[in-house]
Amino acid sequence: MTEAAIDCDLHPHVPGVATLLPYMDDHWRHTLVERGIESLESASYPPNAPTTARADWRGPKGQPPSSVAQLQSQALDRWGAAAGILNPLFPAQLPFSRDISAAMARAVNDWIRAEWLDRDARLRASILLPNGIEEAVAEIERLAPDHRFVQGMVLCMGEIPLGRREWWPVHAALERHGLPLGIHAGSAWRHPPTSVGWPSWHVEEYTSNVYGFQASLASLLTEGVFNKHPGLKVVLIESGVTWLPGFLWRLTKAWKGVRFEIPWVDRPPAEIVRDQVRLTIRPFDAPEDAGTIERLMDHLRSDEMLLWATDWPHAHFEGDAILPPGLPAALLPKIMVENPRATYSRLREGASA
Repeated sequence: MTEAAIDCDLHPHVPGVATLLPYMDDHWRHTLVERGIESLESASYPPNAPTTARADWRGPKGQPPSSVAQLQSQALDRWGAAAGILNPLFPAQLPFSRDISAAMARAVNDWIRAEWLDRDARLRASILLPNGIEEAVAEIERLAPDHRFVQGMVLCMGEIPLGRREWWPVHAALERHGLPLGIHAGSAWRHPPTSVGWPSWHVEEYTSNVYGFQASLASLLTEGVFNKHPGLKVVLIESGVTWLPGFLWRLTKAWKGVRFEIPWVDRPPAEIVRDQVRLTIRPFDAPEDAGTIERLMDHLRSDEMLLWATDWPHAHFEGDAILPPGLPAALLPKIMVENPRATYSRLREGASA
């Protein structure tokens, strides 16, 4: 294990809506109880799906792990991580009501702060953002003073593309506070997750996330977000990696032919992405041989883009195989320590609530 390694993707499981009620005001507690909203799960990670949690990490009734003690024993202590970033996947962006979405996001973030961050000094967290722009900015402003929150997080398939100017106040708030925009696999189910309609099976939906990441990245690039906010980092979480070089080649090639349409993109998109976009390495979608990994890194043309993550408790590896096979040993300090610290400025300072 590389010294002071930083795990950039850990998932605290919210056992149910009842867990969040103490972190809501009276109005929302009564509203959710009266409406009978007792459970709300991420459709991208159904509790009983094999990918949602490794079998050896589940509880006696098959439930995903949901406590700091389990995270400590199963991941942090086991692999000696110096820090870990919590990315809650509770679907606060699912409700059409912006008020309910904001109430749920606030409750999740306060639950994370009280039940996780306060119980282990190694932990940091993403700010779970609601689906309303004004409400998302308000949540950033509310929690930014607590430097244990290190980024804002949305899903890769939401209501509108993430580069659209409606989202610009969110990008501005994140840049102002030195917080990256984390884009995680998942959908708010406003649109089919495939371009040709609704899939029949979970595996279709799961693998279609890559198209959501491509659309999000293309939107941020072509709408000029990276040019408008040169200090903003974007982290693609659970996107995979191998799709990116081919996608950037095609986008850059098309940009050369129609760059008059988007004159604010004043240099090749691939260069912008190498400067401002990072990717976690679980799941790692490449064959297990060093030659292929070497070619992938050559195509990325950067050793600064990849961030170490175990994706606890999702089932992307077995035993203690915390690194994908084939990664060059010389690259590990970059992936596990230097790149995370460069991406998340708040990891380079002492956290203060």
